[in-house]
Amino acid sequence: MKAVGYTKPQAIAASDALLDIELPEPIALGRDLLVEVKAISVNPVDTKVRASAQPADGEPYKVLGWDASGVVRAVGPDVSLFKPGDSVWYAGSIARPGTNSELHLVDERIVGHAPKSLDFAQAAALPLTTITAWEMLFDRFEVPVGKRPHGKSLLIIGASGGVGSILTQLASRMTALTVIGTASRPETQAWVRELGAHHVIDHSKPIAEELRRIGFPSVDYIAGLTKTDVHLAQIVEAIAPQGKFALIDDPGVLDANVFKRKAVSIHWELMFTRSLFGTPDMIAQHHLLNEVAAMVDAGLIRTTLAERGGTINAANLKQAHALIESGTARGKVVLEGWGH
Repeated sequence: MKAVGYTKPQAIAASDALLDIELPEPIALGRDLLVEVKAISVNPVDTKVRASAQPADGEPYKVLGWDASGVVRAVGPDVSLFKPGDSVWYAGSIARPGTNSELHLVDERIVGHAPKSLDFAQAAALPLTTITAWEMLFDRFEVPVGKRPHGKSLLIIGASGGVGSILTQLASRMTALTVIGTASRPETQAWVRELGAHHVIDHSKPIAEELRRIGFPSVDYIAGLTKTDVHLAQIVEAIAPQGKFALIDDPGVLDANVFKRKAVSIHWELMFTRSLFGTPDMIAQHHLLNEVAAMVDAGLIRTTLAERGGTINAANLKQAHALIESGTARGKVVLEGWGH
């Protein structure tokens, strides 16, 4: 089968940073699905792993990729949730070979039935960021679902990116939160407004000042999706006493002491945790993907696909990685089909 992988971690500009390769077809065992991958999207985790992680011992290549949509070709003997021919979407496991391959094995408990109203590319844009945003909003922040007013506010730092694009939608459509997104360019600010943010501010300016400008001396929840180390002092200033702060990025150092005075709780969100440790509630990701698929089909949530990057091959994936690393991507970059 066709796949894209690499032999050693290096900068994306290197000629062999990603390679078109051939691999043997995998076999579905246990609760695994064997999925014919139709489309994939690229996330910051792809670029971080490519730049730092070696292939597994005994493996000549490392295959990246987590987001995918496709069709179930075969199922393991213990599978009960899917059958061959089902259209699916999922974000995979960081502990297993990735979705940048024509055929891919994935545990059924982290897979959902794909939205019927989206094509494969539109669907592939959503799973990883949707799971991340959902878990942050409802599992970490424990925000109640529903529109009963409670006067609480959410600040999303980096609202135009992949996670921000879906978090903005979930928070504005499923909760009573006042949603404030940050974006620094006119086109990304317009995108965040389209997705449902009640206010948009510029994170290239002091965030606390920007919040006061729109009438918010503080906010109850802050989602730090990018450059937490740069924004930390402003986050501490802007968050309300007894507020909640969650982050997904990788600051070199996170000084928790600065939050003590306000009794702020700090939450890490990593959507791979459930599959990495096989937690008892691992199947929650199956349920949430099915729920979001129903919301998509009902017109409540839109795909965050912003750019179709061509067929799935090394050259196109290199371009997608470079765009993600530039920090200027809006929404998600998706590749679809296996070109020659």
